[in-house]
Amino acid sequence: MNDKKIKRLTVSALLCAFTCIATMLIRIPTPTKGYVNLGDCIVNISGWLLGPAYGAAAGGVGSALADLFAGYTIYAPVTLVIKGAMAAAAFYVYSVLSRKLRGSLAARITAAVAAEVIMILGYFVFESVFYGSVATGALGLAGNLAQGIMGAVSSVAIYEIVIKRIPKII
Repeated sequence: MNDKKIKRLTVSALLCAFTCIATMLIRIPTPTKGYVNLGDCIVNISGWLLGPAYGAAAGGVGSALADLFAGYTIYAPVTLVIKGAMAAAAFYVYSVLSRKLRGSLAARITAAVAAEVIMILGYFVFESVFYGSVATGALGLAGNLAQGIMGAVSSVAIYEIVIKRIPKII
């Protein structure tokens, strides 16, 4: 195993842990038994820093572990998929748009919004199927929208203000 791969695995493990902690730090329950949290901030950053595979693993596993630790076991598998897809989308959308747009900020904002749309729609579909009612699934939309806004704003702000200024290690 080479040094670059070891560094990437190490940063992935750290971001997985940070995602879990950020998800569990503040949990505001929603009507569909989900919860609003700060984990999406780290999920998006994981995608931008690590790329689609390692970013998806860090964001998905960290978020799913938070669900397991917090007693939201039924959500863990779908969270793994949704949060992994979010990190991959954040990476790909940013990669494509940063080449086409003059500034990286607009590309990063768009990528964060795209990732959060995946989260909002993913949980809406899951909850609609799980509870057998689109109306019940729709009850979670307001909370997921609030989480999406919080996740997009915080991830872009933290990346642009802090992370972008740190020398690349991987």
